[in-house]
Amino acid sequence: MSIPETHSIALKINGSPYHLNLLPWVSLLDTLREELHLTGTKKGCDHGQCGACTVLIDGKRVLSCLTLSVMKDGAEITTIEGIAGEEELHPLQKAFIEHDAFQCGYCTPGQICSAVGMLQEGKANTREEVQELMSGNLCRCGASKGIIDAIMQVKQEGRQHE
Repeated sequence: MSIPETHSIALKINGSPYHLNLLPWVSLLDTLREELHLTGTKKGCDHGQCGACTVLIDGKRVLSCLTLSVMKDGAEITTIEGIAGEEELHPLQKAFIEHDAFQCGYCTPGQICSAVGMLQEGKANTREEVQELMSGNLCRCGASKGIIDAIMQVKQEGRQHE
């Protein structure tokens, strides 16, 4: 029995470069949590159905549990740990606090990353469109109204790119 071959990849995560040797079947979620100890990204269903693992890859929202790390060689990845600025929270993080858009908080990192990506896409113009485009991120505690309220506040104030 031979030992599986690792692959050398380079990732830029939250602005910092990383060079990793990984087995080809390791998910980006496991790389973030187990290799790099960035535990803000949550493992929910591990089947791409809940959105708790959402991160931004080259500015687009992606389910990290369904993404193989080796497929993202050279990519720029932003996790919840990289959303805030150096001096203060991202406007969405502030709005989540203002609107009490979390209860247990487990889905919050994925919700915020998804909301940042969705707002950058520029496709959501109404509350209903925001609800539809955020429907892949589940909140089991019932904070969905607060989440949508927070996103709409940031969208209406035009602060999503701060």
